[in-house]
Amino acid sequence: MDTNTKTELEAAAFRRLLQHLSENSEVQNIDLMNLAGFCRNCLSKWYLAEAVEKGLPLDYEGAREIIYGMPYATWKKLYQKELPPEQT
Repeated sequence: MDTNTKTELEAAAFRRLLQHLSENSEVQNIDLMNLAGFCRNCLSKWYLAEAVEKGLPLDYEGAREIIYGMPYATWKKLYQKELPPEQT
């Protein structure tokens, strides 16, 4: 497989991951962290790190908006639940 095709497939898979996370907003970040060892915030940080490495003008909040599909504060207000005491 050539490099461009591989990159296109990886990008498409990443877009599907973001779509899946968006369609399953009931899954909390803490659940993702406990099960998979990463969450939406981790994806935001990885995205930002890659942008910074390429010299692109992006900050953490901008990266979060890309990953969450909306400003993080909005997502948090709409979807984030209070943690049960045993998870704090």
